[in-house]
Amino acid sequence: MTRGETGPDFIEALARGLDVIRAFRPGHPVMSLAEVAAAAGLARPTARRILLTLQELGYARAERNGFALTPRVLELGVSYVRSMGLWEVARPHMEWLVERTHESSSIAQLDGSDIVYVARVAVPKIVTLSVQVGTRFPALQTSLGKVLLAGLAPAEVERVLAQPSRSGIEPRWRPAPGEREAALRAVRAKGWALTDEQLAPGIRSVAAPLRDGLGNVIAAVNVNAHAAETSVEKLTEEHLPLLLRTSAAISADWALYDSVPQVTAS
Repeated sequence: MTRGETGPDFIEALARGLDVIRAFRPGHPVMSLAEVAAAAGLARPTARRILLTLQELGYARAERNGFALTPRVLELGVSYVRSMGLWEVARPHMEWLVERTHESSSIAQLDGSDIVYVARVAVPKIVTLSVQVGTRFPALQTSLGKVLLAGLAPAEVERVLAQPSRSGIEPRWRPAPGEREAALRAVRAKGWALTDEQLAPGIRSVAAPLRDGLGNVIAAVNVNAHAAETSVEKLTEEHLPLLLRTSAAISADWALYDSVPQVTAS
């Protein structure tokens, strides 16, 4: 195919390979070598080498009258869909939540005994601790972390919390094992978690789980507020129902997103 000017890092061989894949038009599932070469604007020896390479990789197969693509080519499109990740699924729901609560919302996942923030929609407020994507805090003292820990088996909780925190934060709340277990049991029973200045002064938040199509907890989403502005009652009576609605919507969308079939070929 005719191309305009390209940069010094342009890989011509890769471009030619994509040209060969695009040469297979609707209504032409099988094409001869000459047809592929003409459609891709390539010399026949070049088109042949590319087709044989695609065949070896499982993206094409030889037919009696030429070559055909295999279903494995669909992986190239599915890779794009899956690369969008949780953020693209969750963002519109988080924006809806923030618009109604006027408070920041974040998503976090476990990394050892810490949580790591992987998505955030923030409102401009002065808070005790700065939070951005990549920030980590001790899991047990955050609402997000409580939800994530509650989603683990008790033995796994012990293993996870035995790992040293890499957050550099000294939390205010340091529960004994019995108190910790009771707190996580309560989270499992309610389906959400509250933290009231257990990590640092002024930090108050409520969190709910995000689940995949099998019901596994894959992350947690929260609403966080400044304790001087938002009471526990407002957080749990006004913001929590909106948060639970949001977590359910994200979980439902993620289950659909995650159900995109993985196409494999031997």
